[in-house]
Amino acid sequence: MLRTLFIVGVGGFIGSVMRYLVQLFVERDMSSTFPWGTFVANIAGSFIIGAVFALAQKGNLLSAEWRLFLAVGICGGFTTFSSFAYNNLTMLREGVYGQFILNVGGSLVFGLLAVYLGMIAVKAIF
Repeated sequence: MLRTLFIVGVGGFIGSVMRYLVQLFVERDMSSTFPWGTFVANIAGSFIIGAVFALAQKGNLLSAEWRLFLAVGICGGFTTFSSFAYNNLTMLREGVYGQFILNVGGSLVFGLLAVYLGMIAVKAIF
């Protein structure tokens, strides 16, 4: 278990640093308020996680440890949106449309609500 945590943690560190660098690079000369760095990271991370799982389905191309390192670690540190996108695509492929709608809608609505409530909580305390 400790080895698995280390593998995921190292991948997460790399992914987080990559996300920061992508954001700096993409937004360095922009004056737009649109979060282009986040957008690019989310799309790139979705592509990467798709490639990782496609390779994993090919047989012995990726060990379980490499999948953890790349998908959970790097992609998880780079963007959780990639996991969100992959999970939703899986639900669509499996035909569980109710779960798909619940996950997409619930994540959007409750995610926005949670951010708002977190901001209110901090304002109330400080």
